[in-house]
Amino acid sequence: MELISQSGIVNWWAILAATALAFLLGGLWYGPLFGAAWLEAIGKTEADLEPSATPFVVSFFAALLTALVLALLLAPIQVSGWLDGAVLGLWVGLGFIATAMASDASFCRWGLKLFLIQSGYRVLYSVLMGGILGYWQ
Repeated sequence: MELISQSGIVNWWAILAATALAFLLGGLWYGPLFGAAWLEAIGKTEADLEPSATPFVVSFFAALLTALVLALLLAPIQVSGWLDGAVLGLWVGLGFIATAMASDASFCRWGLKLFLIQSGYRVLYSVLMGGILGYWQ
């Protein structure tokens, strides 16, 4: 399978922009927006978290792969425009990411609050990624 879009090639700038936006959103989501609620939901305090680059590196590459796959989905189904891209991102976020996380949450007994924080972030970043990729198609 070639990495193609409607124009014949994947737009790596759009993929990188979508990835950067997801990373930025994560900083806001797990910082001022829901950071305290997330820590409470995982039963930790800021002092409990040991500084490590690993979660940031893994998150970056997970977001990059998500953006790449969304870009690859856009072309064959002829999605163009930010709104169509955002809708595709919503369906991918809800249909694949949130449902998989719901299963994990159930088995791991995360609780509704942690599930909503975790999956909400990923669904929203999928919507934003889809919008960027659809616009920049």
